[in-house]
Amino acid sequence: MFGKLMRMSIFGSKAPWYIAGLAFECGQCGRCCAGPEDGYVWISDSEIEALAQFMGIDARQVRRRYIRTVGRRQTIIEDPRTNDCIFLQPLVTSPGKGCSIYEIRPTQCRTWPFWPSNLSGIEAWATAAQRCPGINRGKVHPFHEIEAKRQATEP
Repeated sequence: MFGKLMRMSIFGSKAPWYIAGLAFECGQCGRCCAGPEDGYVWISDSEIEALAQFMGIDARQVRRRYIRTVGRRQTIIEDPRTNDCIFLQPLVTSPGKGCSIYEIRPTQCRTWPFWPSNLSGIEAWATAAQRCPGINRGKVHPFHEIEAKRQATEP
């Protein structure tokens, strides 16, 4: 990492604004999975296979029931009444909602909030924090971890 920082300064590039890390602690509130507008939860073929195994059905059934195609990509469908991810379900043990596939959730879900759109600037991070109470709270995630997650979700 030090070498990368040296290269940034040698070539005159400015280090990313989040070079010192960012605080985030998921409170499992479900707001990142909920409407009000349409969204996409991109899912790969291997993630669909893992979902099928988790659910005890075959991948063809998963695709038919829970996946739609947008262009060349696949996304998890939403509840048409709420625009929430179809896997965001009421919790049995407490009020609120939770992810029914949390253990095997797609990469996009695993990398929240360290998406390129949220890291594009301090203003974008602040906007995401208005929706997500876990942003700017809890553990400070180091730059290298943030970068790995950001790169995992680049289009």
